[in-house]
Amino acid sequence: MADEAERLLLSRIEDASLNASAPMQQRWLDGWILRYCPGKARRSRSVNAVARGRLPLEFKLKLAADLYRQADLPLVARITAFTEPPELDAQLQECSWLREGDTHVLLRELTDLLPSRPIPAGCSWQRLNAAAYAEAVGLMRGSPADHRASHAQRLQTSPVPYEGYAIVRDVDGAVLACGQTAQEADLVGLYDVHTADAARGQGLASMLCERMLSQSAASGATFAYLQVDVDNAPALKVYRRLGFRDGYRYHYRLAPPA
Repeated sequence: MADEAERLLLSRIEDASLNASAPMQQRWLDGWILRYCPGKARRSRSVNAVARGRLPLEFKLKLAADLYRQADLPLVARITAFTEPPELDAQLQECSWLREGDTHVLLRELTDLLPSRPIPAGCSWQRLNAAAYAEAVGLMRGSPADHRASHAQRLQTSPVPYEGYAIVRDVDGAVLACGQTAQEADLVGLYDVHTADAARGQGLASMLCERMLSQSAASGATFAYLQVDVDNAPALKVYRRLGFRDGYRYHYRLAPPA
């Protein structure tokens, strides 16, 4: 029963993450959600197979390839613990699709949160709207202007509203760390947590996440989730320290050149 309850929770988290990352540029294809939003986030420019469908795989791949070619994007499939059919990953591997982007989905109950630490002296806690957030995190990542604009559009049109926050240095208004929450019912996702290079090693990411989790719990969230690359050891260390545990993994399959 516990295993079944856990799987149902993880399934809800997968649904919530799909809702939170939904771009304007998406359409259905026989059980597949085709997302083709230009920008950095692959979850918003990839295929998500959520139902078995009826069409032959080869025909569906051709239709998907045509769409992504028109959008000037690579054809990428996101493979999760809930992909349907489960054998799709093996089928794509047999077709020479490359595996990349292995990602952890971590989760945490919000019933035992510790008090949030105060923001460091000389800094303040600020809320950022979608455009300001996309610009701030994009500049820290070195994202080109069109990716920042695409990110802002996705945040502004998301069916699950985002709340962006930042730790800002008072003297010059520099964003030292930032992150977002997207809350749906009792589930809250943490997204785009980033620390400026010059501000790393000061515990700002932990402070930021602690405060976002506390605010979300006060708003009725009982579980938090987030996604992090399996190779991102510094971020994983922060999230483990904050009490996050393993949920499931996903990865991407990149279509070979035509």
